[in-house]
Amino acid sequence: MKTMKRSRITLTEAAMLTPALVLLIAFLVVPFAMSIGLAFTNQPLLPGPIPTKFVGLRNFQRILGSIEFWHAFWNVLLFSAMVIPLQCGFALLSAILLNGQRKAKRFFQAVFFLPYITPMVVVCVVWSTLFQYPSGILNALFSALSFGMFEPVQWLHDPRTALPAITMLSAWQAYGFQMVIYMAGLQNISADLYEAAAIDGASGWSRFTKVTWPSLFETNVFILIITAIQALQLFTQVNILTQGGPQDATNTLVHYIYRSGFVIQKVGFASAGSLILFLLIVGIYALLSFLTRKNPVGENS
Repeated sequence: MKTMKRSRITLTEAAMLTPALVLLIAFLVVPFAMSIGLAFTNQPLLPGPIPTKFVGLRNFQRILGSIEFWHAFWNVLLFSAMVIPLQCGFALLSAILLNGQRKAKRFFQAVFFLPYITPMVVVCVVWSTLFQYPSGILNALFSALSFGMFEPVQWLHDPRTALPAITMLSAWQAYGFQMVIYMAGLQNISADLYEAAAIDGASGWSRFTKVTWPSLFETNVFILIITAIQALQLFTQVNILTQGGPQDATNTLVHYIYRSGFVIQKVGFASAGSLILFLLIVGIYALLSFLTRKNPVGENS
């Protein structure tokens, strides 16, 4: 009887998992496997006079020898260096402020999390009005704060400000996710640690540096890896607001792949680029996991 019952449970679990597995295989595993095969061919987006043939490593050699590719890679690194501290710092500050609140805590959590669940297209449309030149809200705000001394900036049309503008937008849109993770991490810190610190006469800053920050080590590692991977996949904001311009100042790896596959219509070339991006993501994940695999504070305590 027990064996039959276990078999029924197993069949039920398998039946419940099957639809998800089918979708996962159909829309993730199969396309990924196809892209690996296409990366070694000259496959175009649409059938043409030139037959599809095996080209070996030519696509990879052309990508790695392309100045545009390395420029896009540098833009992604620069974006990551700006967005990670800004987004995570704002998320941690918001989490600390909300964690100490009792009244209206859920309300403010929902308000701060709202940008994250708002479609990126809507966010880009709203922020495009903020960036308008010369009478956008952002220019008007800086002008008012500087008593008219601030000169209006073409935020999305100046190579010096386009990427920082997209960084501000991205940090604001996604910080709600990190905030929720930080709040979960803060709630897991034992109150006894804070009580002991208070008895020792520790200041608020000392409690943060000696108790809060070390206790959030694993949370920081998780958020750092997730944010870094998301930064490497930057695309929607760029495609809607700047299309990689001006002067390729906001061109990213994903936008470079998109343009190669759907604008230039070289699917084999784009598949090779996507495979390189996949290897970069795996490599960065492995590197960050290696660098943060141990908690030095926990070892010394």
